Amino acid sequence: MGEHPAHKWNLRYRDAPVGQAEPAQALVQFAHLLPVAGTAIDVACGLGANALFLARRGLQTLAWDLSEVAVAKLQDFARTQGIPLSAEARDVLAHPPPPASADVIVVSRFLDRPLAPRLEQALRPGGILFYQTFTREKVGSAGPISPEFLLGRNELLHLFPNLRVVAYREEGLIGDLTQGLRNEALLVAQQPA
Repeated sequence: MGEHPAHKWNLRYRDAPVGQAEPAQALVQFAHLLPVAGTAIDVACGLGANALFLARRGLQTLAWDLSEVAVAKLQDFARTQGIPLSAEARDVLAHPPPPASADVIVVSRFLDRPLAPRLEQALRPGGILFYQTFTREKVGSAGPISPEFLLGRNELLHLFPNLRVVAYREEGLIGDLTQGLRNEALLVAQQPA
């Protein structure tokens, strides 16, 4: 019997500081599309850079991750900084967000293809999805190695077929590889009203 998947992430986050990582580029670059109020969910939040960004903008923010260590550290950091958010150790694959429960969903550097329809359904009418994760076309060794956790070319465009694409970026191996968004694709998409 193998170790619990959370064990690997608990070890990774044990000594990592909260509040130093940057939020996903998809979220920062398109923050002007965020609603002024509503419920936001940071799925597979890690140490919560996206969740902190959302909560600071006044959204009722839920931060979910498999790692109890990451969630506890994020909750403590948010409390000491006076940032209102709710962090929870949650296996999003077993317990995805309920239908029509979120105005904003953010997924950064996490990929589970069967979860995509559940995330799509979790958005309320007019809700926005910010998704950014690693691609198979990579400049360096950043991110996972297994194709199971890497997007194929333009795959992210097709994972959420019922959403309206607002922004998409995937530069792959084109042009000057020292500039631009490399190793990842990003999607901003909206649930039809």
